[in-house]
Amino acid sequence: MALFPTCLGEALNPAAVRDAERLLRAAGVASERPSGATCCGQPAWNSGFVADARRVARRTLRALADAQTVVVPAGSCAAMMRLHWRHLFHGEPEQELAERVSARTFELSQYLVDELEWRPPDPATRSEVAYHDSCHMLRELRLHDQPRLLLAAVAELHELPRADRCCGFGGTFSIRYPDVSTAMADDKLASVATISAATVASADPGCVMQIEGRAARVGAGVRVVHLATVLAEAL
Repeated sequence: MALFPTCLGEALNPAAVRDAERLLRAAGVASERPSGATCCGQPAWNSGFVADARRVARRTLRALADAQTVVVPAGSCAAMMRLHWRHLFHGEPEQELAERVSARTFELSQYLVDELEWRPPDPATRSEVAYHDSCHMLRELRLHDQPRLLLAAVAELHELPRADRCCGFGGTFSIRYPDVSTAMADDKLASVATISAATVASADPGCVMQIEGRAARVGAGVRVVHLATVLAEAL
């Protein structure tokens, strides 16, 4: 089984990738990171640079060609690979390969809950955690319950007010519209301030980076981590 760490996971949140590997081991699955896999092509795809997206994604697609299952600890990247690679490579020599790899690609919580039917064991103590839905994972992959089921098994889960509202990252959106992005992050932190949970978890490294970065800038005093980290700490 291949664990695709993604660009942000590998560059900015390697601990979350290691935690995802630990979770898979706990669920009885041996994983390895595919050599040569880099980016899924989403930044260029979302910006309308289709040829550039295809050139970047082609390298990752070929690196995953022999994987029977691909697990991705990022909702947005999983959505790109599961849903949009079919369009990205339509009419290309890699079309059939892209369709095969897309069909066997899963977001981490989706794979643990739906495919393996795994739940983490009861921890000795339970922390208070809120969950933030990433846009692509919720709206494109339609994954809502899976991460919550895993978190509820190890923590006191608080439902974040307006959990489905965007945190303002949106990939290149945060660079093109920094003022709007910052306002959206502040709105997210305002929601966090209404509950008692000291930790906010998300299944997307981009959301973690956005909320964590803004929280640090304004001194919000909330811990923001990847879903895999909360779960791995409870093992």
